[in-house]
Amino acid sequence: MEHIKLGRTGLKVSRLCLGTMTFGNQCDIEKSHQILDYALESG
Repeated sequence: MEHIKLGRTGLKVSRLCLGTMTFGNQCDIEKSHQILDYALESG
């Protein structure tokens, strides 16, 4: 996984992330698990 510096903070963060804001609200637990499983399988 590729990491980059976050602005001037010196923190290293991954270039890619999975947004999960809708988990538990717009996505039920089953759909949330499907999304996470797919992301893990995809690397």
